Amino acid sequence: MHIDSAVDSFIDYIASEKGLSKNTVLAYSADLKMFSTYIDGLGVVDVKAVTAEHVRGFLAGLKGTGTSLSSLVRYQVTIRNFFRFMLKEGVLRKDPVLILEMPRRDRRLPQVMSEQEVERLLAGPSSIADADRRARDSAMLELLYATGLRVSELVELRLNSIEMTVGYVRVRGKGGKERIVPMGDVAKGAVVAYLSSARQAYLTRDTDYLFLTQRGGRFTRQGFWKLLKGYLTSLNITKHVTPHTMRHSFATHLLANGADLRSVQLMLGHSDISTTQIYTHINAEMLRRMYDRYHPRS
Repeated sequence: MHIDSAVDSFIDYIASEKGLSKNTVLAYSADLKMFSTYIDGLGVVDVKAVTAEHVRGFLAGLKGTGTSLSSLVRYQVTIRNFFRFMLKEGVLRKDPVLILEMPRRDRRLPQVMSEQEVERLLAGPSSIADADRRARDSAMLELLYATGLRVSELVELRLNSIEMTVGYVRVRGKGGKERIVPMGDVAKGAVVAYLSSARQAYLTRDTDYLFLTQRGGRFTRQGFWKLLKGYLTSLNITKHVTPHTMRHSFATHLLANGADLRSVQLMLGHSDISTTQIYTHINAEMLRRMYDRYHPRS
């Protein structure tokens, strides 16, 4: 099978049968396109002829161009999954990358905001003169922090995603998996205030997306990122904050205030609890810094 046809077959599989998100499929496709282009350049056209040395050469070339360790790991995972699929489909009899070792990478602790910084950010929309924009921005920021949603999940919310009676959000996350997350009274109140007038004012077409722009379209991830940066600048918050920082802060603050790890895992939609455990390390690091700062014998 030609390497390009093999890649197309794999991409079709993860898109249609595995149900991976559009962004994940695009990432796999881009990585494998680079790999197949490299293989073609070596004069290797049949996927059966690809060896571990070819993969090593590809990764070494990326490393030589300054590709980060985390990106190298991602490329290797992508290629490994591709060849496992070829093995499963009977195209290959043996896995050429089975003997390759995964590069080790240090797991960096994610950046989080303090509870005081979050409070400042959430109060940011109160200074906006436009009542509709003030209500919408407040609802988006409050809901993001109250639920720990990914920004892609936030902008994809529909009207029927919000259950006001019991106060929860129904979210469709990675791989199409659905989860239910409580939103709390403050976020619920902000969403109610937004729905009572602002959303109707922005509604210029028939759509059931929850959050709309001033032109009546749905928010994009980039649009929300721009909104967030505007508030960070106006509030003079110099810490590097992204929409995902709010998710990290949500989890860290829950654990710091006594929530159990399993509950936080369910709310974040992590399939593996080891992914959630990173937030326990953040709390330990924060306690260590506080001890070093305030204990007289630290």
